[in-house]
Amino acid sequence: MSIITSGSLRLRAMEREDVKLFTQWVNDPEVTRGLVLYMPMSYVEEEKWFERMQERDPRERPLAIDLRDGEGWRLIGNCGLFDLDWVGRSAELGIMIGDKSVWNQGHGTQVMNMLLRHCFETLNLNRACLKVYDANVRARRSYVKAGFVEEGCLRQAVYKDGRYDDVHIMSVLRSEWDAREKVEG
Repeated sequence: MSIITSGSLRLRAMEREDVKLFTQWVNDPEVTRGLVLYMPMSYVEEEKWFERMQERDPRERPLAIDLRDGEGWRLIGNCGLFDLDWVGRSAELGIMIGDKSVWNQGHGTQVMNMLLRHCFETLNLNRACLKVYDANVRARRSYVKAGFVEEGCLRQAVYKDGRYDDVHIMSVLRSEWDAREKVEG
């Protein structure tokens, strides 16, 4: 897959040098509040994660998220597809914007739109879904802006930060994406 670009953002293959920032982000409680991470991670553990990701099918490898920064690019997070189902034509999406200085600027919504375009126009999927914690209001709002609709709720399905939280399942179908593209296009 080539680099995916849209406006001031690009999605590219992860590189080993990205692991240093990933390690900082996955050890920041504010960043991991909405992620399925409970314990601190060392640089060595994150490097092992990177190695495991390189062994996956290229379509399921996480992508680095870069933001245009003057004449260059700045790493701000990662995203990707996993649990691809080629019979059902579906995948689950995930995202982490680790650079808190760019939070609340619409980058998460833009990245999700880029991933959805990749799902439907490159991989010919029919359904893209994700799971999001009830407490992650900012992410839920971003997903709705990107066209996701709630399918259901797993009540008190996760324990994080000393309390149980609901997990919302959201998705976008290709027909919904196509209809939205016609209106916006």
